[in-house]
Amino acid sequence: MTADDFVSAKPGKLVEVELDADSIAVSNAEVESERVIAIHDLLESNRFLPEGFSGGTYKLRIGLYDKMLALEIGDAAGQKIVAHVLSLAPLRRILDEYAEVCESYYAAVKSASPSQLEAIDMGRRGLHDEGAAVLRERLAGKITLDRETARRLFTLVFALHWKG
Repeated sequence: MTADDFVSAKPGKLVEVELDADSIAVSNAEVESERVIAIHDLLESNRFLPEGFSGGTYKLRIGLYDKMLALEIGDAAGQKIVAHVLSLAPLRRILDEYAEVCESYYAAVKSASPSQLEAIDMGRRGLHDEGAAVLRERLAGKITLDRETARRLFTLVFALHWKG
Protein backbone atom coordinates (compact mmCIF):
# COMPACT_ATOMS: atom_id res chain seq x y z
CA MET A 1 0.00 0.00 0.00
CA THR A 2 1.46 3.36 -1.01
CA ALA A 3 1.18 6.54 1.03
CA ASP A 4 -1.45 7.79 -1.45
CA ASP A 5 -3.49 4.57 -0.98
CA PHE A 6 -3.19 4.96 2.79
CA VAL A 7 -4.44 8.51 2.73
CA SER A 8 -7.35 7.57 0.48
CA ALA A 9 -8.28 4.72 2.79
CA LYS A 10 -8.31 6.90 5.92
CA PRO A 11 -10.25 10.13 5.87
CA GLY A 12 -8.50 13.34 6.69
CA LYS A 13 -9.16 16.70 5.09
CA LEU A 14 -8.20 20.33 5.41
CA VAL A 15 -11.22 22.62 5.66
CA GLU A 16 -9.35 25.87 6.28
CA VAL A 17 -5.88 27.16 5.39
CA GLU A 18 -4.46 30.41 6.67
CA LEU A 19 -1.14 32.03 5.87
CA ASP A 20 0.49 33.91 8.71
CA ALA A 21 0.12 37.58 7.74
CA ASP A 22 3.55 38.48 9.16
CA SER A 23 5.17 35.79 7.00
CA ILE A 24 3.77 36.94 3.68
CA ALA A 25 6.41 38.73 1.64
CA VAL A 26 5.58 41.51 -0.78
CA SER A 27 4.67 39.72 -3.99
CA ASN A 28 3.58 40.37 -7.52
CA ALA A 29 0.16 39.71 -9.04
CA GLU A 30 1.22 36.34 -10.46
CA VAL A 31 2.42 34.97 -7.11
CA GLU A 32 -0.64 36.38 -5.35
CA SER A 33 -2.89 34.71 -7.91
CA GLU A 34 -1.07 31.37 -7.49
CA ARG A 35 -1.50 31.64 -3.70
CA VAL A 36 -5.24 32.23 -3.97
CA ILE A 37 -5.67 29.43 -6.50
CA ALA A 38 -3.54 27.02 -4.42
CA ILE A 39 -5.64 27.66 -1.30
CA HIS A 40 -8.87 27.26 -3.27
CA ASP A 41 -7.68 24.05 -4.96
CA LEU A 42 -6.28 22.72 -1.71
CA LEU A 43 -9.60 23.17 0.07
CA GLU A 44 -11.51 21.65 -2.86
CA SER A 45 -9.48 18.45 -2.90
CA ASN A 46 -6.93 17.27 -0.36
CA ARG A 47 -5.86 14.35 1.75
CA PHE A 48 -4.28 15.51 5.00
CA LEU A 49 -3.88 13.29 8.04
CA PRO A 50 -1.74 14.26 11.04
CA GLU A 51 0.09 11.30 12.54
CA GLY A 52 -1.80 9.74 15.45
CA PHE A 53 -5.23 10.86 14.26
CA SER A 54 -7.76 8.61 12.59
CA GLY A 55 -9.41 11.15 10.35
CA GLY A 56 -11.63 14.15 10.50
CA THR A 57 -11.24 17.69 9.33
CA TYR A 58 -8.41 20.04 10.13
CA LYS A 59 -7.42 23.68 9.99
CA LEU A 60 -3.88 24.61 8.96
CA ARG A 61 -1.93 27.78 9.62
CA ILE A 62 1.34 28.15 7.72
CA GLY A 63 4.08 30.62 8.58
CA LEU A 64 7.79 31.30 8.34
CA TYR A 65 9.67 32.05 11.54
CA ASP A 66 13.44 32.49 11.72
CA LYS A 67 13.89 30.69 8.37
CA MET A 68 11.77 27.80 9.60
CA LEU A 69 8.48 26.55 8.22
CA ALA A 70 5.77 26.33 10.88
CA LEU A 71 2.64 24.25 10.35
CA GLU A 72 0.05 24.66 13.09
CA ILE A 73 -2.77 22.14 12.86
CA GLY A 74 -6.09 22.49 14.61
CA ASP A 75 -9.28 20.48 14.64
CA ALA A 76 -12.46 21.65 12.91
CA ALA A 77 -13.42 23.66 15.99
CA GLY A 78 -10.11 25.53 15.86
CA GLN A 79 -8.54 23.80 18.86
CA LYS A 80 -4.76 23.47 18.27
CA ILE A 81 -3.78 19.81 18.15
CA VAL A 82 -0.18 19.78 16.90
CA ALA A 83 2.49 22.03 15.43
CA HIS A 84 5.48 21.09 13.30
CA VAL A 85 8.47 23.33 12.69
CA LEU A 86 10.77 22.34 9.85
CA SER A 87 14.01 23.75 8.55
CA LEU A 88 13.69 25.27 5.08
CA ALA A 89 17.29 24.27 4.27
CA PRO A 90 16.31 21.13 2.28
CA LEU A 91 13.91 23.26 0.20
CA ARG A 92 15.99 26.42 -0.16
CA ARG A 93 17.73 25.50 -3.44
CA ILE A 94 14.45 24.36 -4.99
CA LEU A 95 12.62 27.48 -3.80
CA ASP A 96 15.35 29.75 -5.21
CA GLU A 97 15.46 27.94 -8.57
CA TYR A 98 11.66 27.89 -8.72
CA ALA A 99 11.60 31.67 -8.16
CA GLU A 100 14.06 32.19 -11.03
CA VAL A 101 12.06 29.97 -13.39
CA CYS A 102 8.79 31.67 -12.41
CA GLU A 103 10.27 35.11 -13.07
CA SER A 104 11.55 33.89 -16.45
CA TYR A 105 8.12 32.48 -17.26
CA TYR A 106 6.27 35.67 -16.30
CA ALA A 107 8.70 37.76 -18.39
CA ALA A 108 8.49 35.34 -21.33
CA VAL A 109 4.69 35.40 -21.42
CA LYS A 110 4.92 38.84 -23.00
CA SER A 111 7.13 37.91 -25.94
CA ALA A 112 8.11 34.22 -26.12
CA SER A 113 6.80 31.69 -28.59
CA PRO A 114 4.43 28.97 -27.37
CA SER A 115 7.21 26.38 -27.60
CA GLN A 116 9.53 28.56 -25.48
CA LEU A 117 6.79 29.05 -22.89
CA GLU A 118 6.13 25.32 -22.82
CA ALA A 119 9.83 24.56 -22.22
CA ILE A 120 10.02 27.06 -19.35
CA ASP A 121 6.78 25.73 -17.89
CA MET A 122 8.07 22.14 -18.04
CA GLY A 123 11.08 23.21 -15.99
CA ARG A 124 8.81 25.02 -13.55
CA ARG A 125 6.58 21.95 -13.16
CA GLY A 126 9.63 19.74 -12.62
CA LEU A 127 10.92 21.96 -9.81
CA HIS A 128 7.41 22.16 -8.35
CA ASP A 129 7.17 18.37 -8.29
CA GLU A 130 10.63 18.12 -6.73
CA GLY A 131 9.68 20.63 -4.02
CA ALA A 132 6.45 18.74 -3.28
CA ALA A 133 8.37 15.46 -2.99
CA VAL A 134 10.87 17.00 -0.55
CA LEU A 135 8.00 18.46 1.47
CA ARG A 136 6.32 15.03 1.67
CA GLU A 137 9.62 13.46 2.77
CA ARG A 138 10.09 16.12 5.45
CA LEU A 139 6.54 15.56 6.72
CA ALA A 140 6.78 11.75 6.70
CA GLY A 141 5.86 10.43 10.14
CA LYS A 142 4.21 13.75 10.98
CA ILE A 143 1.51 14.27 8.35
CA THR A 144 0.40 11.94 5.60
CA LEU A 145 -0.66 13.72 2.45
CA ASP A 146 -1.10 12.87 -1.19
CA ARG A 147 0.96 14.20 -4.08
CA GLU A 148 -1.51 16.91 -5.12
CA THR A 149 -1.88 18.18 -1.56
CA ALA A 150 1.92 18.35 -1.28
CA ARG A 151 2.10 20.28 -4.58
CA ARG A 152 -0.40 22.86 -3.34
CA LEU A 153 1.36 23.18 0.01
CA PHE A 154 4.65 23.74 -1.84
CA THR A 155 2.97 26.58 -3.76
CA LEU A 156 1.99 28.17 -0.45
CA VAL A 157 5.47 27.71 1.02
CA PHE A 158 6.86 29.37 -2.12
CA ALA A 159 4.38 32.24 -1.79
CA LEU A 160 5.62 32.83 1.76
CA HIS A 161 9.31 32.43 0.86
CA TRP A 162 9.30 34.52 -2.34
CA LYS A 163 10.93 37.91 -1.89
CA GLY A 164 10.20 39.42 -5.31
